[in-house]
Amino acid sequence: MDTCTNYKLRRWDLFCRVVDNFGDIGVCWRLACDLAANHGRDVRLWVDDWAAFMRLCPAARTACPDDGEYVVDGVRVRHWTPAFATTEAADVVIEAFACELPPDYLMAMTRRSPSPIWINLEYLSAEAWVEDCHGLASPHPRLPLTKHFFFPGFGARSGGLLREPGLLAARDAFQADAAARAGWLAARGVEVVPETLLISLFAYEQAALPALAEVWATGAQAIRLLVPEGRVVGDVAHAFGRTQLAVGDKVTRGNLSATALPFSAQSDYDRLLWACDVNFVRGEDSFVRAQWAGRPFVWHAYPQQDAAHRVKLDAFLDRYTRGSARAEAAALKSFWLAWNGFADGGTTAAAAAWPALARALPALRGHAQRWSAMLAQTRDLSSQLFEFCVRIAAEKG
Repeated sequence: MDTCTNYKLRRWDLFCRVVDNFGDIGVCWRLACDLAANHGRDVRLWVDDWAAFMRLCPAARTACPDDGEYVVDGVRVRHWTPAFATTEAADVVIEAFACELPPDYLMAMTRRSPSPIWINLEYLSAEAWVEDCHGLASPHPRLPLTKHFFFPGFGARSGGLLREPGLLAARDAFQADAAARAGWLAARGVEVVPETLLISLFAYEQAALPALAEVWATGAQAIRLLVPEGRVVGDVAHAFGRTQLAVGDKVTRGNLSATALPFSAQSDYDRLLWACDVNFVRGEDSFVRAQWAGRPFVWHAYPQQDAAHRVKLDAFLDRYTRGSARAEAAALKSFWLAWNGFADGGTTAAAAAWPALARALPALRGHAQRWSAMLAQTRDLSSQLFEFCVRIAAEKG
């Protein structure tokens, strides 16, 4: 359904301010590409941090002119600068993560008749209140505009998660093809060694890493870390007695080895998650993609003041571990809390919690696959968002 009485919903503007390095723009870029490729929308993405966008999108490797745009993967990308140029408002306007639209653009929205459909795309949370607030309307206090809140989530009454058509089929084919997996890893300088636990490590700065690396290095299990460029690389270097690690560097300490990988496009990052036995992820975008990978994972939640992220962490853990055996659930919770700094023992807590998690990994792998299949029963976020906007348009006439 593409049209309503006075709406065509053809042109979409998506505004993104980069706060968490790549989490915000990672979500927005996936959404923009999905709306363009799979829903036929004319999408214009406004992003304030062009350097962060260039890391995610190798096709945009040059500075964007302030008054110009790039067309990448069917999406028109514009640099959102402080000197925002007045432009005609789109049919649907998405304000990602309450980033606050430019005042001139708000006024342009009031000049449209009918007024644009205005969506505030919220952060992902497993908290129970999310489903009660999903879809709520909020009239602007001064202007004749109404904003609607759209919440991603894990339940049937939420907006779901980003999942492109064919994603899980592509994952299954990749994971079932040992030669394809080995070839993909070999192209990145990683040899598949039998009985070696392959771990991808993408995290914020992590004070718990040195003690954990000691346990990994002295343990009986051979472990290979694949570390994409990011904020945890310095901690990895120190764990191996190095001052830094450059892309392509390979280091070894006892039974632990690590390879520093370049920051990659999102499709390659998905394959990294599919290729590994365990994935350490952070923020929101990689957090969701780890769940679609169907592998055991550890989440480093974005740290907030007064430890506000503890609530999000507990809410997800409670939801994620329902139905799993008590020992596996306890091992997962203990390690996640330690990795996020919420366990007794400080920087050594993760090291102490690792043996139990390692023993639980076979069971957790099956659980991760079942969880991914369960999530796939809910419609994907882009489809739900599009249909939500169609319903609003129908109500407005």
